[in-house]
Amino acid sequence: MASLTYEAALVALRERGRFGIRLGLGRTRALLRELGDPQRALRGALVGGTNGKGSVLALVASALRAAGLRAGETPKPHLVTYRERLQIAGRLVDPTTFAGLLESALPAAARVARRYGDPTEFELLTAVAFRWFADEAVDLAVVEVGLGGRLDATHAWDGGVAAITNVDLDHMDQLGSTVTAIAREKAAIIERGDLAVTGADGAGLAVIRQRAGRVAVALRVVPPARLLGWDRDGIVVDLPGLGETRVGLRGRHQAANVAVADAVLDALAESGIAIVGPAARRLGYADARWAGRLELIEARPDGPGSTREVLLDGAHNPAGAAVLAQALEDLRPFLAGGSERQPPPITLIIGAMADKDVAGIVRALAGAPALAGAAVICTEVGEARALPAVELAAVWASTAGPGAQARVIRSPAAALAAALAVAPGPIVVAGSLYLVGAVRALLVDDPALRDVAGSAG
Repeated sequence: MASLTYEAALVALRERGRFGIRLGLGRTRALLRELGDPQRALRGALVGGTNGKGSVLALVASALRAAGLRAGETPKPHLVTYRERLQIAGRLVDPTTFAGLLESALPAAARVARRYGDPTEFELLTAVAFRWFADEAVDLAVVEVGLGGRLDATHAWDGGVAAITNVDLDHMDQLGSTVTAIAREKAAIIERGDLAVTGADGAGLAVIRQRAGRVAVALRVVPPARLLGWDRDGIVVDLPGLGETRVGLRGRHQAANVAVADAVLDALAESGIAIVGPAARRLGYADARWAGRLELIEARPDGPGSTREVLLDGAHNPAGAAVLAQALEDLRPFLAGGSERQPPPITLIIGAMADKDVAGIVRALAGAPALAGAAVICTEVGEARALPAVELAAVWASTAGPGAQARVIRSPAAALAAALAVAPGPIVVAGSLYLVGAVRALLVDDPALRDVAGSAG
């Protein structure tokens, strides 16, 4: 039983936020050594890429569960609770266990700090995730890279399979200003002895091919699955070896992600790590869910008789915003009050981090036919990196085109309340996963997400 309370564990973890983002593997490797190198007992897949890596993890993990396998999973970032980042077979670590893991790791972090500097919040979470997975003797791990790859804390582990979804411009202040530079950072997760998978193309693919060749790794380049159709709740694709397959994630871009996920499962089987047959794959892909990514929630602001549709999507870079724009066009006929001839009007609640390409995000969204004439509300989350809502509204007005206007409501809760009160059609919340998490916490009461020691995990 942990003597450190869950609340105290959260305080200790959040305190490490002051160390910011510090790329490098020295602290993580030293911390893992202090914890007994638990990662060495684990095999599995490390999933990187600019966009789509969370979707690939969700699809792979869902198929593994359908096959009866217990996989350690590290989706990120969290939306409501840190515990979302540590899961086994889709179940979050419970608060008491989480506190116990932190209690064991904090003295180790203090020892590491004397030589390597203080481990960051992300480095600590990465280390305790591997410790928990090893303690629980999971069948395998599916780990999502945090930022880049080469110097990301997760790269202290090599599970045998490396996957890179795609390469685009994001985190340019840390990873480089070109696709080629960013691809070099991401491609570095491919290690000698691995099997590698990618859905990348263009300049990014060229760099990934070079890395695979340098370390003599077989690389499978996966084109998107053929898209057969879509509806309100997902898409249908044609996958080699499976045929017509339903995917429970919305957006035509998931055709690329499910192709990568299927190739990851092939690589896991070829590596002798895990075998997932066709039936489990079909069931897993159909059952896959990914909170906050084109997630459609039916809100009832005035009780059971009133239903409003809220679409949450963490479109936090221009490529992600372009994907959202296309998805909105595809989904409009299926949303309440809409039809192919008369789509429902949309209200957009948007918030962004100041270190993102905010103008690029705005251009991608404002140019979407589905958002023509949309009511726009700019808001901000309580994060140090958040762009003030007033400044975001100014970017929208200057970037979205002549006559573009946006209302400013600084509080996400107040912005949501205002939209629910007057929006004539669906509400879309986008631009930042921090914003998506804040709004989702207001709309969804999930017992697994309640941060109370002893609650259900």
